[in-house]
Amino acid sequence: MPVSTGMGIVTADIAITLDGFGAAADQSLEHPFGSLDESRLHAWMFEHGDDNAAEVAAIVDAGAFVMGRNMFDPGRGAPDLTWRGWWGEDPPYHAPVFVLTHHERPALPMEGGTTFHFVTDGLDAALSRAREAAGERHVAIAGGASTINACLAAGVLDELRLHVTPYVAGLAAGSRMFDGVGPLGLVPVATRQTPHVTHLTYRRA
Repeated sequence: MPVSTGMGIVTADIAITLDGFGAAADQSLEHPFGSLDESRLHAWMFEHGDDNAAEVAAIVDAGAFVMGRNMFDPGRGAPDLTWRGWWGEDPPYHAPVFVLTHHERPALPMEGGTTFHFVTDGLDAALSRAREAAGERHVAIAGGASTINACLAAGVLDELRLHVTPYVAGLAAGSRMFDGVGPLGLVPVATRQTPHVTHLTYRRA
């Protein structure tokens, strides 16, 4: 079960393969996770959601979110202003989302209370804005792995929730947990297993 979160802490959830990948390197409009088999990565969530209901609900239970640009769109250059995210007009966040990017774009309000804000001055600025927006609730890092890794390396992530699928991707390149983080001590605080996923929760040491 997810560990309860308190005011002001920063959490992250990510589904990964046994060899640590959250996405392949060849992301495209048609394939948000590239050549990584998304059906195997997320079957626990979409095909077996009843068995993992608490963990699924906890992913979007935050007062504000921070995500890397390629969690929002597949672009690498100037933004396509007609693009409104992968989720349709009512994204699941229902809170402010601060998207890390090198390209300015006006804030994008969506249905259900989600507004995407595009932050060009780095992770610290995005976290500061997210904390202010979250108020008494916690901030969640919505991925991908490279953004979560940056938070781990900077020492700003308080709780990491890994959802490990029993599948080895065997990719030559991709977005992989703990790449570039360096030595890091974490404290295991919770684990739960179903036939389709193992949920692991760690706190900062």
